Amino acid sequence: MSIIGNWHRFSNRRRVGSYTGLCPGEDSSGNTRIQRCVTKHGNPRLRAALVEAAWRLVRFQPDYRAVKKWRHLLAKEALATGAARKKAIVAVARRLAVELWRIRTDRVSAAQLGLII
Repeated sequence: MSIIGNWHRFSNRRRVGSYTGLCPGEDSSGNTRIQRCVTKHGNPRLRAALVEAAWRLVRFQPDYRAVKKWRHLLAKEALATGAARKKAIVAVARRLAVELWRIRTDRVSAAQLGLII
């Protein structure tokens, strides 16, 4: 994705998730920890492209690890609400962003991740 530019500028997967805005926000104080919705920091077009790519993964790459993990919510016949499906697809999109970073920085190959190119 040309929106990201140089993939090597990210030192770890957390920074990739933060850059895309697909990681959850958090409010914490003392022993209380509350997770909020995604932060939406970063480029909205990148986020939209990742979510659309995640939906394509669900349809055309059913053996991908993240899709397998969330299949019970993402399948067409699933008894999940729309909100649950959206949360699951955002989780798949974040995982996809991290996996793309791993591929582009030569940490792993697409075949090792279960992606068919």
